[in-house]
Amino acid sequence: MRAVRMGMCVVMGLIMTSPVFAEDSPDYLADVTRQMQQQRQQDATDRQHRIMQTVQTHNEVRRPMTQRRLVIQRRNNRSAIFKAEQDYRFYRDCLAAAAAQYGCAIHAYVLMTNHVHLLLTPHQPDSIPKTLQSLVRRYVQYFNFHRRRTGTLWEGRYRATLIDSAGYLLTCSRYIELNPVWARMVGHARLYPWSSYRWHAEGKTDALITDHRLYRALGKTTGERPRAYRELCRVPLEQESLIAIREATNKGWVLGSTRYKKAMAARLSRRVAPLPKGRPRKQTP
Repeated sequence: MRAVRMGMCVVMGLIMTSPVFAEDSPDYLADVTRQMQQQRQQDATDRQHRIMQTVQTHNEVRRPMTQRRLVIQRRNNRSAIFKAEQDYRFYRDCLAAAAAQYGCAIHAYVLMTNHVHLLLTPHQPDSIPKTLQSLVRRYVQYFNFHRRRTGTLWEGRYRATLIDSAGYLLTCSRYIELNPVWARMVGHARLYPWSSYRWHAEGKTDALITDHRLYRALGKTTGERPRAYRELCRVPLEQESLIAIREATNKGWVLGSTRYKKAMAARLSRRVAPLPKGRPRKQTP
């Protein structure tokens, strides 16, 4: 009853602050609906900010080789990797077996027609290369046998980007799962069967997924977490975040805060971000 009363108060507050329309007019109802949608989006954004504040960043920079990775692998010539439903199923089975054998926790994934996105946490420094080597070998053998072909499928080596969990893990998860929508393959992420969206947003069983603690922090129960995740997905990803993710995955940069990047650069002994644009400033004597 308390939740109902609170919901009614929110609605009444929106109504009282709306422009003056006749109560039964379409403009009146549309304005109230619009303000309620804006309030839901703001609530989702606030929830995500609270979650991020609970993460202690200094714990995220201790072991670079066992940090979260955003992985992408494409087929050469951008040809189809999956041509039938059984192909998707076999790839998933191979991925699950390899991840379990070599110690990779899978937090999010999507199997697109000609490429794959994975969000992983390796338990050992060689967990990701061993997992993907096993996966690629088994799937190429299967694909070539059933298509009566020879040769490789993949466009070189996979790309793996270090991720600062505090700021980017849930953003990367949504980025991965929204790929089929952006590619206009489906109208909504829940309609695409070959991603982790149904687990995160609807609680459907997915044996591939190991929940990250940031996802678990969305709610105390298995009912609260999907509901909170759906709220997050209603908030459009910022263009700045999209550009950062795409540049990091394409060029091998680290994805995270300035502090995180500095820590990773020191530990990896390499540049982890692009140089500032423009000419360097002259140093005054």
